[in-house]
Amino acid sequence: MTSDWNDAATRDLMSVGGRLANLVRGEGSHVWDDEGTRYLDFLGGIAVNCLGHAHPAFVRAVEQQAGVLAHVSNYFATPQQLELAARLKRLAGTGESGRVFLANSGTEANETAIKLARLHAKKTGAGTILCLEGAFHGRSTGALAITPKAAYQDPFAPLMPGVRAIAPTIEALEAAFDAGDIAAMFLEPIQGEAGVVELPEGFVARARALTEHHGSLLIIDEVQTGSGRTGEWFGFQREGITPDAITLAKGVAGGFPVGALITFGEASELFSPGTHNSTFGGNPLASAVANAVLDHIERGDLLANVTRRGAELREGVSALPLVSGTRGAGLLIGIELAHPVAADVAREAMSRGLIINAPTADVIRIAPAYTIGEPEITEFLDLFGQALAAVAENQTVEATA
Repeated sequence: MTSDWNDAATRDLMSVGGRLANLVRGEGSHVWDDEGTRYLDFLGGIAVNCLGHAHPAFVRAVEQQAGVLAHVSNYFATPQQLELAARLKRLAGTGESGRVFLANSGTEANETAIKLARLHAKKTGAGTILCLEGAFHGRSTGALAITPKAAYQDPFAPLMPGVRAIAPTIEALEAAFDAGDIAAMFLEPIQGEAGVVELPEGFVARARALTEHHGSLLIIDEVQTGSGRTGEWFGFQREGITPDAITLAKGVAGGFPVGALITFGEASELFSPGTHNSTFGGNPLASAVANAVLDHIERGDLLANVTRRGAELREGVSALPLVSGTRGAGLLIGIELAHPVAADVAREAMSRGLIINAPTADVIRIAPAYTIGEPEITEFLDLFGQALAAVAENQTVEATA
């Protein structure tokens, strides 16, 4: 059967990435492939499946709303869309002046934010969008322009002009604003695709101060850190600042495609009719699912579980072979390895029924469901420990050969 689905994927799907298994079913923090093999999913669809798989709240919302009203054009509002917009404003703390644009993905949310930055540039006369080295904001051509990685950008150059990438240091930040002409700055509170890299202490606060002083927008990409992933509803809330806009997607609807741009204060006045829209964005089915997921997280106090279980995982992995440290927050965790063997560890883990990810050569990323408890943590530490031990043993054998 493995050969059959591999052959079908090669024949019918565009070659944009490898596929590890043919998954057919999920329940809680586990998934099964077409041969019946069970896997512990500690990647969560890359920080998407915040309630795990087939959670009753998710399933019930899809079933109920699909039987009533799934889609209308953007000429109409729906109760589900209005409820979601109001909920997101409340959770983000925008106050009455906040506004929400609903899209279908993180990339779309960031494309909308780029247009927000351009509208602000027209207003102020400043022309440059600032981003950080190591950032990931999406793969469409606009979002790719603020994702400064040559392997991603070079095949599609020339990209959108007027973007400057700087090192994620306070010194580079100061120098960029000293040079002037900054319309907006994009940043992630934690750079997930770079290996769960936290920004230097004080960086976000200084970015807020500088953007305010220079009349620039501070736009925070919360696609991976938002919707409770760090133990707060949004990563910027850990920094004690208020941005001009945030983008989100991934976990906001627990696996149903939803993205959003949320604006604060005067940034809410930049868009006007005709400047942007989306056919599917904010449809009643997607909005109903997002409401159900966010409501379950809030009513179940799952943010407390995110904080608690994240701390337990950090403590648990610290005693395992090859582990040199951890970084991140809540249940977005980067496990630092003493050697650049992360890809080997991920393969060994997969062969033992554990799904994790190697975003860089020396970091393993995990982003499990907010619902995990002691059984899932025990299973993870066992399987992950086995994978680490196997790689460590292979290194020893190679070193002595």
